[in-house]
Amino acid sequence: MKGKLIVFEGMDGSGKATQNKRLYDTLVSAGYKVRRISFPDYEAPSSALLRMYLNGAFGDKPDSVNGYVASAFFAVDRIASYLSKWRTALDDGEIVLLDRYTTSNMVHQTSKLPREQWDEYLDWLYDFEFNRLGLPAPDLTLYLRVSADISEKMLAKRYGNDESKKDIHERDEDYLRRCEESGMYSAKKFGWKVIECAENGELRPIDEIAEDVLREVSVLLNA
Repeated sequence: MKGKLIVFEGMDGSGKATQNKRLYDTLVSAGYKVRRISFPDYEAPSSALLRMYLNGAFGDKPDSVNGYVASAFFAVDRIASYLSKWRTALDDGEIVLLDRYTTSNMVHQTSKLPREQWDEYLDWLYDFEFNRLGLPAPDLTLYLRVSADISEKMLAKRYGNDESKKDIHERDEDYLRRCEESGMYSAKKFGWKVIECAENGELRPIDEIAEDVLREVSVLLNA
């Protein structure tokens, strides 16, 4: 029986890794076989080009590399990971939890384009990664929604206000605001489940967010 592919997506600092781990622990405790994968896979040779891009080797702004080219960098990393690390697990019926996926291209690279070109790009990307490359499409995408303002606060906390530690995406405030818009656009277009992670300008408690996540996952697993 084919397993289930669940993706956590969201702005930087939205809690993707935290909620991924919380869900992993919950599902393992319930007796499920579960695999956790995070993207980009910075330890793998397949991430070389995207690391060069994020570190500014091709320009110090996200727009220095157009969305189609940058998408290819990240897609290569994903297909290498899938073929070598988790294809068999999914085929054997395991639940695979992904921290970022093709969904990140949908959020980040869409934002580089004029609004009237968003659908053209998103349709191309879906065909490129899922049809042409053969990556499996998610069974469920959980979009952990926070504002760009909260994302910036969390990034500052993560790096101790040291701007030099940020990649070219993280240090561009205008880019983050565009990603906030393109993220919600993609969520609506592809039917992602949006989990509101902030209230009154502050992050909600981790336990409350985890309950919302588990509620959506339970619907999938019990269908």
